[in-house]
Amino acid sequence: MDLNKIKKIHFVGIGGSGMLPLACIALQKGFSVSGSDIQKSLNTEKLCSLGAEICMNHQPKNIGNSELVVYSNAVKKTNPEVNEAIKNGIKVISRSKFLGELTKDYKKLIAISGSHGKTTTSSIITCILVDAGFDPTAIIGANFKKIGGSSQLGKSDIVVCEACEYMDSFLDLEPNLGIILNVDDDHLDYFKNLNGVISSFNKFADKCKNLLISADDENTIAATKDSKANKIFYSLSSKAQWFADNIRINSCGYAKFDVLNCGEKIFEINLKIPGRHNIYNALAAIVACDFLGVRKELIKSSLESFTGADRRFELVGKIQGITVIDDFAHHPMEIEATLKTAVNLGFKRVWAIFQPHTFSRTFLLMDNFARALSIADRVILTDILPVREKNIYGIKSEDLSNKIRNSLCLGSFENVSKFMLENTKLGDLILTMGGGDIYKCAHMIFEGLKNAKLQKV
Repeated sequence: MDLNKIKKIHFVGIGGSGMLPLACIALQKGFSVSGSDIQKSLNTEKLCSLGAEICMNHQPKNIGNSELVVYSNAVKKTNPEVNEAIKNGIKVISRSKFLGELTKDYKKLIAISGSHGKTTTSSIITCILVDAGFDPTAIIGANFKKIGGSSQLGKSDIVVCEACEYMDSFLDLEPNLGIILNVDDDHLDYFKNLNGVISSFNKFADKCKNLLISADDENTIAATKDSKANKIFYSLSSKAQWFADNIRINSCGYAKFDVLNCGEKIFEINLKIPGRHNIYNALAAIVACDFLGVRKELIKSSLESFTGADRRFELVGKIQGITVIDDFAHHPMEIEATLKTAVNLGFKRVWAIFQPHTFSRTFLLMDNFARALSIADRVILTDILPVREKNIYGIKSEDLSNKIRNSLCLGSFENVSKFMLENTKLGDLILTMGGGDIYKCAHMIFEGLKNAKLQKV
C-alpha cells in the first residue's frame, strides 16, 4: 500500500492509547484525520485540538469520504464503520498493519518488545536520542513529557516504537534492531498458553536484522535460540557482553550501578526511576543507543535525568503525610515488581488499589495475582475492566479478593475513594495499579485528601 496516494484516514477507536500516537503522526504528516470512539477522553480532546474530526459512537456515516480505515484491536470486525468501509471498497487495515506501513521506509526501526517494560524502555531510548540531537520519530504507549505526548515526528532515519505481541501485532514490523525485554504468560485469551507466547516472539525474532536480548530471561532465550539475527546480550551478571555490576539501591528505590561491555567499565549510572526491574530497562536502552552511535557521555547524562513516563510509578502527590502513586502494572509480574519496590521505601503501610484488566487475564492468572498483591499491607479491588471481552468465565473481583488477606472489593472508584479517606493514616502509601482508568481513582483520592481529617495512628 502506498500511503502517499492517500489523503484522508479514519481511525475506529481513535481514543485508545495505541491509536493516539498513530493518529498524531498521521496529522503531522499532513493527512486529513477523522475518527470515532465510544466516549470522550483526554486523548480525543487532544486530537480535536490538533485538527482531527472525531465522532462519539460508531456509525457508518462517520467514515465519510475516507480512503483508508484503521481499526484497533479493541474493535470487532462486525463494527458498523468497518463494515461500511468494506461495503464501499475502502481499504481497511488493523492498527498494527498501519504501524508497519508508517515505519517501513525508516532505515533504523528500533522495535521494543516484551511482556513488561516496553513503555519505559521506549521512553528512555527516545529521551537519550532527543537529548543527543538524533531527532527520532517516536511512537510510545504513554504520555512522555519530553516529547509532549506519546509520539513525535522526527526528521532522521530513526523510528522508535513499542512492538506489542497481542494478536501477533509486532509481526507487521521489519526492525533493524528488535529488543526483547522478557517473555511472560500474558494475553492468554489469544495465545492460550506460554508456549503460544514464546512461539510468537520466535516469529518476531525472525523478522529482526539485529536482536537485543536479556540473557537472564529463560523464556526470551527459548524464543530466540534459532534466530539468525545478529544477537546482542545484556544481563545483571557477567555472563553477557553488556552487564550491570556493583548494583546498589538507595532508600528511594533508585539503583546505582556500573555498566560494563566485555568486562570494561563504561560508566556508572544513577537512575531516577525506582525498582530493580528498571535496571534491565535502562541497560537495554543503553545498549540500543550505543548501537545507534550515541556518544557514551550523552547516554549517561540523559539517562540520569530521566524520571519516567506517565503512569510508571508516577507520583500523583504528597499531602497530609500521605503519598499517592499511580502505576500501569496489570500483570502479576508487574504488580510484584512494583509492590516489592513500594514496600522497601519505608512507608508505614502500603495500600494496593488494583483494577483487574480483562476477565480472561484475571481468571487465567488468578493465583499469581493473589500472590503478587499479597505483598501489600492492604489490598482494595475495583470491578474488573472488561475492555474487549464478555465475561464468559463468570469471574468477578470478589473471587480474587477471597484469595488475598486484608483485602476488600469496593467496586466503584467513588466507593474506593470514600473508604480511603476514612481509613488512610499518616505515613501511608496509596498505590493505584492497573492498565485501565484507575488513575482517575488516584486523583480522586488525592483531591479528597486536601480537605480530609485523617487518623493519626
